[in-house]
Amino acid sequence: MAKRHPVPRLLLISDARNDAFLARALARLPRGAQGQGGASGLVFRHYHLDPPARARRFAALRKLARAHGVMLIAAGPPCGRGAQGRYGAPGTLARVPGPPQSGLRLATAHNGREIGQAVRARADAVLLSPVFPTRSHPGGRVLGGLRFALLAARCPLPVLALGGMDAARARRLVAPQGPAHGWAAIDGLSG
Repeated sequence: MAKRHPVPRLLLISDARNDAFLARALARLPRGAQGQGGASGLVFRHYHLDPPARARRFAALRKLARAHGVMLIAAGPPCGRGAQGRYGAPGTLARVPGPPQSGLRLATAHNGREIGQAVRARADAVLLSPVFPTRSHPGGRVLGGLRFALLAARCPLPVLALGGMDAARARRLVAPQGPAHGWAAIDGLSG
């Protein structure tokens, strides 16, 4: 089996809603050890921007992430160099060019079938969601704490909780108390 990349325990996910607060949020994230991957990371999505604006925002956030010792993980269409990993559905990760060693691969999953797809796509970790109700998908079906814990316990990869997460909920779900390796949020880390 290929050597896995260090997986951050805390991920801030970019969105149109939190763009104005990202500089302040990045400054508050835990720093990583030099050359060992971050204790935290920024998943750059910014799907709301056109390609030129997205590339400019990526470059600006890349500088901030480096300055704060935060890993930068890219999602969606390529928008520049310097990302330390990729984020997306298992099918999109399977199509990312290059060997798995070329960067951290974070797969999204919502059920056991998608966890299996992430394993086959050679992801380094799974973001399992939505754990709780979230503004991103109002009224959508959620896993809840128990179902999340059952799926996370059966996953052979590190699992990060996503969806309605905040620090209080993370304390219940993240190891050593809970089954998750870490957690991720849009609103829960950018306020």
